[in-house]
Amino acid sequence: DKGINEDVIKLISNKKKEPDFLLQFRLRAYKEWLKMKEPNWASLGYPEINYQDIVYYASPKQDQKKSSLDEVDPKLLDTFEKLGIPITEQKRLANVAVDAVFDSVSIATTYKEKLAEEGVIFCSISEAVVTHPDLIKKYLGTVVPINDNFFAALNSAVFSDGSFVYIPKGISCSMDLSSYFRINSGDT
Repeated sequence: DKGINEDVIKLISNKKKEPDFLLQFRLRAYKEWLKMKEPNWASLGYPEINYQDIVYYASPKQDQKKSSLDEVDPKLLDTFEKLGIPITEQKRLANVAVDAVFDSVSIATTYKEKLAEEGVIFCSISEAVVTHPDLIKKYLGTVVPINDNFFAALNSAVFSDGSFVYIPKGISCSMDLSSYFRINSGDT
C-alpha cells in the first residue's frame, strides 16, 4: 500500500525478516524524518512530493535469490540493456563485480565468492543482515547518520535492499565494484 508510517516500516522489516536492532534503527530514522523539512537543495523546481502517495516496498516476481546473473530472467537483464547498462557484458569483465537490484530486491551479485577469498564482502544488504549482522550493527548509519538530512532519514527508515561492501583494514580489493538499481513499479 501507499504511504509511510510505523506500520509500513514494520511491514518492510518483517518482509525482510530483519533482526530487532534493524527495525529499531528504521523506527529511530522515521522519528527523525518526521521532525525534518524537505530541503530545497539547488532550487531544482520539481513538483512537491506527496510522501503518502508512494509505495515504499515492491519486489520483482521472483521467488529466490539467484547465485549468478546466468540464472536471472533474461527479461530483467534486457531492461538493463535498454537503459544502456549491459550487465551481461559487465559481468564478463575480469575486474568488475556487479550487484543488481530490481525494485526492493537484489537479484544477483557477481564474483562475491572470488572477493570473499580475498577477505572482501560484497553482497546485498539483505544477505549481509543475515550473514554479517555484527558488521551491520557496528557500521550502519556511521557514514551518513540518520539525522544528517531529510533524505538520509527517509532512506534509513524505508530502504529495502542495496549493496553491502566491507573491505577489512589492510586488504586491497582487486576488482571494481558496481551496483545497479532499477525500479519497475510506477508508484515506488
